[in-house]
Amino acid sequence: MSKLDRERTALKILSRFTEIEPDTAIILGTGLGVAENELTSVHATIPYKDIPGFPVSSVEGHHGKLIFGELGEHPVVVMSGRFHLYEGYSARDVTLPIRIFSMMGIRRLFISNAAGGLKKGLSPGTVMVIKDHINLTGRNPLVGPNYDEIGPRFPDMTRPYSLRLIDLCLKAATTNGISLEQGIYVQVLGPSMETAAETRMLKILGADAVGMSTVMEVIQASQAGMEVLALSSITNYNDPSNYTPAPLEDILRIANKTAPLIMGLFRSILLQLKG
Repeated sequence: MSKLDRERTALKILSRFTEIEPDTAIILGTGLGVAENELTSVHATIPYKDIPGFPVSSVEGHHGKLIFGELGEHPVVVMSGRFHLYEGYSARDVTLPIRIFSMMGIRRLFISNAAGGLKKGLSPGTVMVIKDHINLTGRNPLVGPNYDEIGPRFPDMTRPYSLRLIDLCLKAATTNGISLEQGIYVQVLGPSMETAAETRMLKILGADAVGMSTVMEVIQASQAGMEVLALSSITNYNDPSNYTPAPLEDILRIANKTAPLIMGLFRSILLQLKG
């Protein structure tokens, strides 16, 4: 297959489902799929399995569908559920939707994820805006032949997260009375949770929250020239001195509670941009 054949095939199929032209894509992470209920309207819903070449979500808490709709009065495309390296997908598989969004003309990406807090004060139920990241997966979606149509071979990563969108997010949080933290996110490969020793290492490296997603998508979006904002739902606190398990059901429960807050922030940001 030639370069970007999967992306072009998927894009051709998706163009049949909706006439709206979104300029913003939203990714809903683990347990955050309930946020799709915050959409003002839905024009089309397409299961991933019906999109040729698209990976399929295999993890609980990921609905596995692409939604074209409106948030407020703003046209958006929403990924309800994402893909992970630990599912066996390559970094290029995980980021295939980002390349499709780029080819659709989308230039803004909002990301949400569930993460474990490392910094004191990041208790379960807290929302953290990501200001930078650390990639500890040993993977990168840009390895291999470069897709010149998407972006440069060596994209700059000085500011992968938009300072403008972060500022708008902080203003939206203040306006809506939401306590919003800022911090550095680290992606690990997973799927096993971190040991106490690994948690100590991550804290020494300067990470404030840890998860198993997001960084691959941000790297691909940066190459494509997208403006990126990412929010973490802190679902558990990793205390290496008093280590306790973080069952998936607890993570999903807390993510479900923060999902409307995160979607509300996204809505407020889009309203500010429109104004």
